[in-house]
Amino acid sequence: MKALALITARGGSKRIPRKNIKDFNGKPIIAYSIEAALGSGVFDEVMVSTDDDEIAEIAKSYGAQVPFLRSEKTSNDFATTADVINEVISEYEKRGKKFDIITCIYPTAPFITAKKLKNAVEELSASDADTLIPVVRFSYPPQRAMEIHDGRLVFRQPENLSKRSQDLEPHYHDAGQFYVTRTESFLKTNSLLVGSILPLELSELEVQDIDNEVDWKLAELKYNLISKDITE
Repeated sequence: MKALALITARGGSKRIPRKNIKDFNGKPIIAYSIEAALGSGVFDEVMVSTDDDEIAEIAKSYGAQVPFLRSEKTSNDFATTADVINEVISEYEKRGKKFDIITCIYPTAPFITAKKLKNAVEELSASDADTLIPVVRFSYPPQRAMEIHDGRLVFRQPENLSKRSQDLEPHYHDAGQFYVTRTESFLKTNSLLVGSILPLELSELEVQDIDNEVDWKLAELKYNLISKDITE
C-alpha cells in the first residue's frame, strides 16, 4: 500500500506574511511538518505543494520533494484543500504514480510528530474507515452555549443548565493539523470530512490554530512547554 505525505504551503498568506516559512523556535515552521513526515517512515514520498519558489527551496533543503509547482487556480484565496489534493493526484498520475493513502499535512502545525503520523497511517490502513482526523475536545461544553439577541444573553439549550459538566456528552473539533484519507474514498466524495471517519484525540496543549501573531506566540509557548514530549 503506497502512501503520500502532501504538505500544503502556498505563498500568499495575508494575516501573517510569509507564514509558512516564518521562524518558529529556530527554524522555518514548515520544517516541523516535513521532518515529522520523513521521520515517520510510513510514506513512499513526502512532497510540498506550493506556488512559491522560496518555499519550494526551503522545503527541498529539509528533505521534501517538490516535483511541480502549484497552479494559479489552486493558489488563490478561494482554492480549497480538496482542490489542491485533486491537483496533486492528477499531476502524479501524469507521472505514472498512484498512492492508496494520502496524508494532507498543514505547514503550520509544529505539534505534529513522526509517531503520531505513523500511528495514524497504520490505524487507518488496518481499518475499514475512509479517513482519520486528529480532534480535540471543546474545553467548555457547547451544550451551554449562549447567543446575544437584542442585547440580551440567551441560552441555546437551557435544559442543560442544571446538568453537571461531566454528565454532558463531550464534543470535539478538528485539530487543524493533518488528515489521513484513502485516495479512492476522497475521489468519490471530493471531501475529507465524509464517510467513515476515525478520530485521533489530542490534548489542548498539542493544538493551536495559528491565524495571527497572538496565536503564533501561544503556539511557541505551548511548544516550549511540551517540547520534550514532542521530540521524543
